[in-house]
Amino acid sequence: MDIEQKQAELIDYFVKQAASLKGSPLVDVIIEATSHPSLFAFSEILSVPTFFELEGTDYIKYRELLRMYAYGTWSEYKSDAHRLPQLVPDQILKLKQLTVLTLAETNKVLPYDTLMQELDVTNVRELEDFLINCCMYVGIVRGKLDQLRRCFEVQFAAGRDLRPEQLSNMIETLANWLSTSDNLLVSIQEKIKWADSMNEIDKNHRKEVEERVEEVKKALSAKAGIDIRGHEEIFSELGGVMDYEEDRSRPKRRRHPVG
Repeated sequence: MDIEQKQAELIDYFVKQAASLKGSPLVDVIIEATSHPSLFAFSEILSVPTFFELEGTDYIKYRELLRMYAYGTWSEYKSDAHRLPQLVPDQILKLKQLTVLTLAETNKVLPYDTLMQELDVTNVRELEDFLINCCMYVGIVRGKLDQLRRCFEVQFAAGRDLRPEQLSNMIETLANWLSTSDNLLVSIQEKIKWADSMNEIDKNHRKEVEERVEEVKKALSAKAGIDIRGHEEIFSELGGVMDYEEDRSRPKRRRHPVG
């Protein structure tokens, strides 16, 4: 099963769970979702109406924790840790994985120093083990570890949930892409029409040339026929004259009287 299908099934599962519960049982859903090793998208779960009912209760901090997993990073959690629930090891791992995805969104070459700082990793060996075993092996990123340059070259990274403020930029980007695609399509259609027109002109020109060639062939054939007949007549006349001349040049035999 590919990662996208697995994500869709998990999201559907947790959405249904959250929609059927209220109050404190929702805390267990949040903890389970944010600890699950194969779930990396949370905005659809966060939008379930029952989570909004936690507003004004002691459980509101868990909804904020779920929001952190949808949009935040490990360093952001540390900054707000005083008002958020304490994390278990699986939750810490998950948030660090999500942090790598966030960094990969804006830069395809991630320096080791930046990664170690963002992930609270103390040495290169620990960092590379994390990237290999907890990111690449899981399938959320693909890339190359460059020990010489001390960086991770990202070739693929799974997308994270869009922050609400990113939606307008995404819509604008898609609108620009659509406009560019429409203009490109019009340009392609115009080039096709031009190519068809040039092809038709070429066909007509080729036909005219072929017709002209045929006319020239016929004319040459007719002229050749006339020339042959003329030569035959000349040769016939010359042959008659030559025969006559030959007759005149022959000595006449004398008739001897019969005695």
